[in-house]
Amino acid sequence: MTPQELVVRMLPPFGGWLALAALALPGGSPLRGAAVVVFLAAGPGAALVGLCGPALRVRAARGPVERRDPGFARRSDLLERLMLIVLLSVGAVMIVATALIATHTFSAQRVLLALTLLTTLAAFCPRLRGASPPTPRTQEGSAP
Repeated sequence: MTPQELVVRMLPPFGGWLALAALALPGGSPLRGAAVVVFLAAGPGAALVGLCGPALRVRAARGPVERRDPGFARRSDLLERLMLIVLLSVGAVMIVATALIATHTFSAQRVLLALTLLTTLAAFCPRLRGASPPTPRTQEGSAP
């Protein structure tokens, strides 16, 4: 692993620990709110998408029949990852918050701490390997 890959891998947990540190700021501080919102919107999802990155890259996006745009696949994959980051983050926040509400231990600090710990754990996990795409099976003598 190169130093650049390590830095990119550790950005989401660093954002979580930074958001936890920002809780020491006064309650109405815009910096506090910004740090927490940015982490909750992207941190856990970025760690999970980074964990599944090689498996997601196995199949590239398919463009329209007429290839007028040569960068379609690259931009489409980037948009897919960005949407996955946001939606996985929101889903993780909802699951953790629901679990804490169900156990009668809900607080914003606990949600943030639990998500930071999960994000840190996901950043340290080994990446999933990408499997080769399945080949379409056809029977002998049948038309493809």
